[in-house]
Amino acid sequence: MVPVSHLLAFALAAAVLIAIPGPNVLFVVGRTLARGRAAGLLSVVGTSAGMSLQTIAVAIGVGAIVAQSIAALTVIKFAGAIYLVFLGIQAIRHRTRVAEPGATRLPSSAARIFVEGFLVGVTNPKSIVFFVAVLPQFIDPLAGPAALQLAELGGIFVLLALAMDSGWVLTAGFARRWFARSPKRLSKLGVVGGVMMIGLGGTLAVTGAKN
Repeated sequence: MVPVSHLLAFALAAAVLIAIPGPNVLFVVGRTLARGRAAGLLSVVGTSAGMSLQTIAVAIGVGAIVAQSIAALTVIKFAGAIYLVFLGIQAIRHRTRVAEPGATRLPSSAARIFVEGFLVGVTNPKSIVFFVAVLPQFIDPLAGPAALQLAELGGIFVLLALAMDSGWVLTAGFARRWFARSPKRLSKLGVVGGVMMIGLGGTLAVTGAKN
C-alpha cells in the first residue's frame, strides 16, 4: 500500500494535471456537443477504462517499454490521431441528426460509444508517458510490491479523471441545451464538436511526428 502522505501528494498533482484540458477532455466535450450529454458521459467511462488498461500495462512493465520505444509510441500516437479524425468526420457528416427530435438522448449503440471512448483513452500517448514518468516517483520501496503501488496510484488517477471529465461533460451539456432551442444552431454545434476532434487528431499527429 502506498503511504497516505504519498497518496495525498499524488492526488494533488494528478488533480492539477487533469484540470488542464488535454486529449481526453477535448474528446468528451466534442462528443457531448455533437451527440449530447449522455453520450459524453458514456465516452468518459470509455476513456477512463482505456486509461485503466494503461495503468495495468505500466504496473507490469509494458508501459515503460512502450515509452522508451520511439517506434511503438509513434504507432500509438498516429493510431489515436487517425481514429479521432475519423470520429470528427463522422460527427460532421451526421450533423443534421443532432438537430432531430430526441437526438439529445443516448443512441441505441451505447456499446459503440463506450468502445470509441475506450480506444481514445487507451491510445492517448500523453497519459502513458505520464504514468511511466510520474507514478514511480510516489512509490515507497518499503511499502510493498511496486506493481501494486503503481496500480493503486493509477486507480486514483483514473477515478479523479472520471469525476473531473464528467464535470466538463455536464458543463458542455448545459451549453448544448441552450443551443438546442434552435435546430440550426444545434446542427452547427455538432460541426464544432467534429472540428474539435479533427483538430485534436491533427495535433496528436504533429506531436508524434516531432518525437
